[in-house]
Amino acid sequence: MAPKGKVYRGSVKDFPGFDASQDAEALYNAMKGFGSDKEAILDLITSRSNKQRVEICQAYKSLYGKDLIADLKYELTGKFERLIVSLMRAPAYSDAKEIKDAIAGIGTDEKCLIEILASRTNEEIHNLVAAYKDAYERDLEADIVGDTSGHFKKMLVVLLQGTREEDDVVSEDLVEQDAKELLEAGELKWGTDEAQFIYILGRRSKQHLRLVFDEYLKISGKPIERSIRGELSGDFEKLMLAVVKCVRSTAEYFAERLYKAMKGLGTRDNTLIRIMVSRSEIDMLDIREVFRTKYEKSLYNMIKEDTSGEYKKALLKLCGGDDDAAGEFFPEAAQVAYRMWELSAVAKVELRGTIQPAGSFNDDGDAQVLRKAMKGLGTDEGAIIDVVTQRSNAQRQQILKAYKAHYGRDLMADLKSELSGSLAKLILGLMLTPAQYDAKQLRKAVEGAGTDESVLIEIMATRNNQEITAINKAYQQAYNKRLEDDLSSDTSGHFKRILVSLALGNRDEGPENLTQAHEDAKKLADVSSNDSSDSLETRFLSILCTRSYPHLRRVFQEFIKMTNHDVEHAIRKRMSGDVREAFIAIVRSVKNKPAFFADKLYKSMKGAGTDERTLTRIMISRSEIDLLNIRGEFIDLFDKSLHHMIEKDTSGDYRKALLALCGGED
Repeated sequence: MAPKGKVYRGSVKDFPGFDASQDAEALYNAMKGFGSDKEAILDLITSRSNKQRVEICQAYKSLYGKDLIADLKYELTGKFERLIVSLMRAPAYSDAKEIKDAIAGIGTDEKCLIEILASRTNEEIHNLVAAYKDAYERDLEADIVGDTSGHFKKMLVVLLQGTREEDDVVSEDLVEQDAKELLEAGELKWGTDEAQFIYILGRRSKQHLRLVFDEYLKISGKPIERSIRGELSGDFEKLMLAVVKCVRSTAEYFAERLYKAMKGLGTRDNTLIRIMVSRSEIDMLDIREVFRTKYEKSLYNMIKEDTSGEYKKALLKLCGGDDDAAGEFFPEAAQVAYRMWELSAVAKVELRGTIQPAGSFNDDGDAQVLRKAMKGLGTDEGAIIDVVTQRSNAQRQQILKAYKAHYGRDLMADLKSELSGSLAKLILGLMLTPAQYDAKQLRKAVEGAGTDESVLIEIMATRNNQEITAINKAYQQAYNKRLEDDLSSDTSGHFKRILVSLALGNRDEGPENLTQAHEDAKKLADVSSNDSSDSLETRFLSILCTRSYPHLRRVFQEFIKMTNHDVEHAIRKRMSGDVREAFIAIVRSVKNKPAFFADKLYKSMKGAGTDERTLTRIMISRSEIDLLNIRGEFIDLFDKSLHHMIEKDTSGDYRKALLALCGGED
């Protein structure tokens, strides 16, 4: 069933000893008389390949002079009927029916059009066009042109031609040219040359486009997805993003579509049915592995929790297995899972903060503005926010000195007496040096009753050697105590050992060593399959807390090659509590630090209530390091901007100050 030379990655295979007439008779008996044997119907149909189902339809008509699909429609109802009937159609006819339904009547289901046309191969597109003509005696291109408009319509028409290049031999010169032309058509142009995006993304081979996206990242400092979001809009933007996702990994695209179909209240059953049917004989095993890695639960379990009855049973049969169960390994898909975050390492992306040194800076002038804002009755919070959030940290330190020299007063003390609540914490935090601020957060996390382990993990797992050294010095100066001593006295076991190791600030800073990386990955893989928890955590500590980031990225890649699992999956499976959270934070920081902080920010604001401590801490600490990168990751991960979420989730002067630090709407 797989193309020659390729491993079959579908979950549904040809049934051995298949007999079309025997199956037709079994289905006839299951529908004969009062009621129908739904269990027998779903067991038979979900265990036959599509080619075999088509033969069953023909045998049914020969034996009984009846249309099997019509009988199934009559006997079954609801979502279960839609699923079973869809399975009985040949793939091209199933796609044709989906598109016909998407454009029929009032309104258009653009998401369905995007999903099908962005993900199908040239051969699948040609078969779809022919099936549409055969089934409805209409021209598919003419129907789509009549039902859509603008650049969205143009790109759909290009995709409908099924003429994407398929040559795997790639010209480096053309890769560089295409990347440059995309940059000039969008980011470097007043307005956007949509035609250039349509031509390149609609015609070039997938292999070529993957290299174009890597080159684009190198020359622009941002992934192509972020530029598409900034330059395009509406359904055209969604279509182009879908094309890019399918070029990068079709399996990841469908894993995301399935997750969104089931998350939250209600289930998008049409999407769920369409994908489970259409991918069951193509790449369902890949989709399952990506799903498990990306969403930390198996597709099987999510379907099980989100559906019911025979509909659920049929979907689970198509899914083909539970990846949370032992022994489920998919080597090819594990490499796809690795590439999901390896892309960020293709080019050295420049880390960029949102706060830059103010031009024409005058420390004494700023000191006077701040004094005036706090003098007399009432406080001008707006003036304070404007000054403090628009100066770099080095400039704020100069303002502190100028204020004392001019007025003989402590600016920090004055700000503390004039401001209150969340705004006070934000402004006062900005006035400290980064090391002083981190030291203060760590001190708060360990003093008093109870320990805030999440703060210890966030700071210690993400700071580099230089930052850790500065924190140690600031902690000693502020509290006359060694940070290492406080961490040791307030934590215990392997968690304490992790924190103490990180507090030394002596992580190797060299490049990757492939031989050593292979050995390190083997040590982690060997100990992950060992029952001794003590040696497991010790071995992970000795590698994750001491090796350089570039080296660890290579270790993680080698680990996947050996085990077919992401290292984070192994940590989640074998560890627990603060030790697990600390190692996961290190792994995510190594993979993609801006994405780690984007996730923390999202969690601080989602749901009821806002975790203002986390929100404030990250906005302060990352504003001059990588907050622009975090903003980009935020919108990539959550389909909404950080600016929008802050605006919706906070209020008053605190919101105004946070938005100033955020630096703009994406």
